[in-house]
Amino acid sequence: MTEAPSHRSPAGPRRLWRFRTLPLRSRLAILTAAAVAVAVGAVAVSAWFITRSALTDRLDSSLKASYHQAEAFAVRRGGCVPGAQPKGDQGQQLYLGSTAQVVAPDGTSCQLWGYLVKTQPVDRAVASGRRPNAFHDSTDSNGTRVRVYTEFDPKFTTNESQGLTISVAQPLNQVTDPLDELALILSIVAGIGVLGAATAGLVIARAGLRPVDRLTDAVEHIAKTEDLAIRIPVEGEDEIARLSASFNSMTARLAASRDRQQQLIADAGHELRTPLTSLRTNIELLARSEETGRPLPPEDRRALLASVKAQMSELALLIGDLQELSRPDAAPGSGPLQEVAVHEVAEHAVQRARLRGPDLRINAELSPWYLQAEPASMERALVNLLDNAVKFSPAGGQIDVRLARGEFSVRDHGPGIPPEDLPHVFDRFWRSPSARSLPGSGLGLSIVARTIQQAGGAVSLHAAHGGGTVAVVRLPGTPEPRELA
Repeated sequence: MTEAPSHRSPAGPRRLWRFRTLPLRSRLAILTAAAVAVAVGAVAVSAWFITRSALTDRLDSSLKASYHQAEAFAVRRGGCVPGAQPKGDQGQQLYLGSTAQVVAPDGTSCQLWGYLVKTQPVDRAVASGRRPNAFHDSTDSNGTRVRVYTEFDPKFTTNESQGLTISVAQPLNQVTDPLDELALILSIVAGIGVLGAATAGLVIARAGLRPVDRLTDAVEHIAKTEDLAIRIPVEGEDEIARLSASFNSMTARLAASRDRQQQLIADAGHELRTPLTSLRTNIELLARSEETGRPLPPEDRRALLASVKAQMSELALLIGDLQELSRPDAAPGSGPLQEVAVHEVAEHAVQRARLRGPDLRINAELSPWYLQAEPASMERALVNLLDNAVKFSPAGGQIDVRLARGEFSVRDHGPGIPPEDLPHVFDRFWRSPSARSLPGSGLGLSIVARTIQQAGGAVSLHAAHGGGTVAVVRLPGTPEPRELA
């Protein structure tokens, strides 16, 4: 029976996944140890190869000196004398661990001193004149690994041959033994270095990640308790300090946003309570008259229905303003912007104001001005400013509207705003004591300020000379239209 092949996940991705699941400090320690291991390994290998090259060069230089001694010895002997050995001090000097032999073109050799060394093709190439000299490794008759130098001397002539090829050799342990000791020392040093690097990496990771641990604890505390008042100490100016400062700024903004949301809900509930109470009272009166079979006088019934209609209109206006304010406070330029002709929008707002205040005289001087904004929001803001002017203007009064070089101003001749109330005019649901009897939600100027700020402009209110109030809106833009970038 043939078994179905098993599907196993590759070992590499599995090890990578396990590595990623380790704590950050463990990963940093492992990466530090790995980096040190690679660096130490590279240095150790480089040192080993450099030392081997230096020892090999020194051995080769020694072989060249031995070659000249062997050549002089062969010349005095008249060539190769089998079994001949150097005697006395000269013999001790020449034979100290070295080997010398004469090599024939056919590969046969004649010993000068020491052990015979197995000839290689490169030796025969030198002996036949195809190469002047050569270094190589071989084995002598005693089984010892040796370093060999072979050179052909064409000046030496015997009756049997023209020229002489001499091969000298010395044991390779002059190179291998120091290299083995060096490799052992480097391995020990590298192991100690890697272990020390891993330990140091773990200690450094713990110290370096301590601010991150505090940040993690703070985030977990906020996730559990929703306490946005917590702050992280900021120490220094490094990346961790910047992260801590950014986190503190984020929690502060979130806390402020939550406070504004709660305040908006509380203010909206307070503002909704009055029209709802009035509506409930009026509707209960109408329902009771129907249930008891005692109809209200026609004048009272008309007054109640008019009050209900007015309260419904006020509720609709308040809900519309709340919907406008509930939109996200987007950064300038992040919404769907269009080229807005401010003078045309202002002209529409003036026409609407004339319909709402037919007994008022509204003078308008509007010069062309264009900017990138949301047309509906911009028109609503300008309409709100003119509505305020109409609301507070006396019967038969005058309103001056002007747009010149990006500055839109609305000046009325009403009672004006007390100086102590001016800082609060753009607050949500704020209404001056003199205006609380008039219709409105207290959100109009808040919407104006929000819209103008999103368009990159500024709005302000101040007392006008001779009475009344002046609302000034400064808008960026140009007197000529331009394409949206």
